[in-house]
Amino acid sequence: MYSQHFTFETGEPAAVITRVAINQWHAEVDGRVVGSGDVARRPDGRLFVSIDSWHATVFDQLAATLRAKLPRPLYTVVDEAETDLTAGWRRAGFSPGRREWEYSVPTDPALTGLDASAPPPGVAIKAASEAPLRELDRAIRAEVEATVGWQSMPAEVRPRPVGDTVVDPSKYAVAVRSGRYVGLIRVVQATRQPRIGLIAVRAAEQRTGVGRALLAHALGVLHRGGIGPAYTEVNESNTAATALFDGIGAERVESNLELVLR
Repeated sequence: MYSQHFTFETGEPAAVITRVAINQWHAEVDGRVVGSGDVARRPDGRLFVSIDSWHATVFDQLAATLRAKLPRPLYTVVDEAETDLTAGWRRAGFSPGRREWEYSVPTDPALTGLDASAPPPGVAIKAASEAPLRELDRAIRAEVEATVGWQSMPAEVRPRPVGDTVVDPSKYAVAVRSGRYVGLIRVVQATRQPRIGLIAVRAAEQRTGVGRALLAHALGVLHRGGIGPAYTEVNESNTAATALFDGIGAERVESNLELVLR
């Protein structure tokens, strides 16, 4: 167990920072825990840190410890409306990496204008079979990595075995052309509302209406089940995705800022 002592001017918390687990630190004042810092490795290999503390000074102490003890780059995600938290990470040297919009997505086709019965010519939308789904997932990831990089996609935080990027095949629908999978969508039912976790199309099939057809199918299934709205996150720089969701009447309800320390 490693402890680091901090002292500050009168009136400021003077904390002892202790590493209590491989991925967690506690800040204590007079034997009482007043803050914690955590680190987690995302499936894409990046290290994400978080700090929970009511005291700005204790936050800074924990941030200084994380900076000193962890390899870079380090990442964190904040609700952009939490200006004090954003300011704390900026004091620690983190700077904006990307912005992600969270959308509330209506499922009623009368609101979205989407017609699930009219996919592009030659394209069928169906439930996914595991083997060709995994093949499609690998192909799309390779295409994204070769261009903008997977870090441009919405953050994926669901736990899964190392190297396994398909969470649960039953959550996916796929677009099929000439017997070949060319696009996918994943919808996860949550207690609050369903989440569109991923929508992706092979490079050669983009801008042909495949993504729109996948979305029409998924939202139609939810609507027929009396479920809605759904939500999703879209990287601000993904102009095609933002245009798609803006165009179907989805509402931007908040934004998350990904900050990075290099």
